[in-house]
Amino acid sequence: MLRLPLVRLALLAASLVGLLLVLQSVIHALSHQVPRTLHGPVVAGGDLLACVIIVLAYRVEVRWLERRDPAELALDGRIAGLLPGTVLGAGLFCTVCALLGMLGVAGPATWAGTAGLPLAAAGAFAAGVGEEIVFRGVVFRILEGRWGTLAALVFSAALFGFLHGANPGATLISSAAIALEAGVLLGLMYCATRSLWWPIGLHFGWNFTEGGIFGAAVSGGRVHGMLNLPLIGPQLLTGGSFGPEASAIAVLVSLCASAALVYLTVRRGQWRPLREATRNHRER
Repeated sequence: MLRLPLVRLALLAASLVGLLLVLQSVIHALSHQVPRTLHGPVVAGGDLLACVIIVLAYRVEVRWLERRDPAELALDGRIAGLLPGTVLGAGLFCTVCALLGMLGVAGPATWAGTAGLPLAAAGAFAAGVGEEIVFRGVVFRILEGRWGTLAALVFSAALFGFLHGANPGATLISSAAIALEAGVLLGLMYCATRSLWWPIGLHFGWNFTEGGIFGAAVSGGRVHGMLNLPLIGPQLLTGGSFGPEASAIAVLVSLCASAALVYLTVRRGQWRPLREATRNHRER
């Protein structure tokens, strides 16, 4: 039974999501039991500890359910992909801001201070670790092994966008934008590198730059950033209250990066067609 892909997907996803919810509830409860001055450090520390727990839980569960060492989340030299992934994510969002500025949508940024940076960084990293392990490490990876890269990419990206529809300020446009820019881009980053550390870094770099640096809403959530970047203009360009992630410019920038990753994935022989995935599944 455990050899069936959808059974493994359900077990892994349910257990990891459940663990994430429990950890978030514990962090939330603890943060309200300490003095207000310690609220930020407790939440930040809890987020980082949760990252460690989720990584270890994924590794243990993959060994148990799949009888293999999870090389995609190895704790060896491959973890170095975090840094270039972070730089790429930060660079992509800075490109979005630059284009918004050129279009007259983003006004001059003003200084807001660095007090919120630790909490913003921890929150962005926790989101990157948790969401990438579940969506790329479980959903995308297992579906790709059964139905090929294209089907896995379409389904995982659509699911990623759909679930972000529950966020504050979400609309059909923002869900479609998240699916196209984040779901596709992060899935392709995993395809090209076969490592979860790269998409985790990219996810973290984008979110931290968006919220922690520019002070913009991140998927509808407000963050105290180092800068205040005013966005004035049509919602199609600003993303509205959901944040710049719902902007057509963010989608365009991400799709350009995705096109480059498609080329890199195919060139490296990492694109897995349906027939190859089906053959490998039958052999197992």
